[in-house]
Amino acid sequence: MRPLRIAILTHSVNPRGGVAHCLSLAEALCTLGHEAVAHAPDTTGEGFFRRASCPTTSVAAKPVNGTTADLVRTRINDYLRHFASPAACDFDVFHCHDGIGGNALATLKHRRLIPGFVRTVHHLDTFADPLIADWQDRAVREATRLLCVSRVWADRIEADFGVEPDVVGNGVDLSVYRPEPSEADAVVRERWGLGSGPIVLCVGGLEERKNTATIIEAFALLRERHGDAQLVIAGGASLLDHVSYRARCLATLDGLGLAFGPGKSVVMTGPVPNDQMPALYRVADMLAFPSWKEGFGLCVLEAMACGTPTIVSRLAPFTEYLDPGDTLFVDPAEPRDIAGAMASALDPVERVNLRKAGFARAAAHSWRACAERHLDAYASCASLRPEPIHA
Repeated sequence: MRPLRIAILTHSVNPRGGVAHCLSLAEALCTLGHEAVAHAPDTTGEGFFRRASCPTTSVAAKPVNGTTADLVRTRINDYLRHFASPAACDFDVFHCHDGIGGNALATLKHRRLIPGFVRTVHHLDTFADPLIADWQDRAVREATRLLCVSRVWADRIEADFGVEPDVVGNGVDLSVYRPEPSEADAVVRERWGLGSGPIVLCVGGLEERKNTATIIEAFALLRERHGDAQLVIAGGASLLDHVSYRARCLATLDGLGLAFGPGKSVVMTGPVPNDQMPALYRVADMLAFPSWKEGFGLCVLEAMACGTPTIVSRLAPFTEYLDPGDTLFVDPAEPRDIAGAMASALDPVERVNLRKAGFARAAAHSWRACAERHLDAYASCASLRPEPIHA
């Protein structure tokens, strides 16, 4: 395949799983000899949450004070302004990872500025607002080629839209996510007041699909046996409105008598600097990630690569790429089941086995292999673009 210029579009510069996927995919494509440029709306102009070895473009974005629909509409229009001219559309392939980019590219296709686009569906949400639901569907229907990061979502797309996507999977950078301690480990402990007691980490903030309230309930049960345990709730930057669920989580904390803040039994970090995430995985005794809905669950591979035992839902996509010996599977609806897994993750023999299996599982998922699985879809889209006419 000849080298391609690929525009990769994501919805945000913040540290979310889909955004991290886009950056790592673009970097891997560049190592394969292509020019992959990661794009994202950026209200600050400061760029992505981490430095990347691939080209990146901050798309000028307007601040929004309004509904989720107002925000989505504005971000679609931010992209449309950026790609308003043929010169801005000088790419062989356009590849989006969400409904915002998908709607912008669908409009560009109708304006005949691009011939088509690739769409990766990480997961689909359920929206009460029919306009947002229509935007989500359009970003799938209008795509030239569809990809998914897991089989469960590929099957869902085929059932709902009648098109079978390719499954491209995910990856982890073993040069970044490593088990060896570093100076950052002590920085992380001091920054958030983490003690010597068991540290339970969950990633994704206070979100219903992340099952945070049930994790809190399970953690309270663990503290009955380990009174010095701490729960670290990392991340949480999202375009969606989670206000009501956040209130539920805070009420759960209050009802269980769990104080939150640096050095308290529950620590909410907000978005974590990228260079501190490996350290946060390492200082944690386990990753509790019994989500209800995930596209893949990239943080599971990251934790495994750092030697941290993991707890996940006994649901797809986790059951697709993990075996029982790799992780601790739980019923996401049962706090006692999750608490039991938390206790098991502290058992010395169990920890050794989980660490060994986790290293092997993480090593089997490279970004290079993930990038290579995109090339057929890219070739089919690139073939739609007219060859330039030379005088």
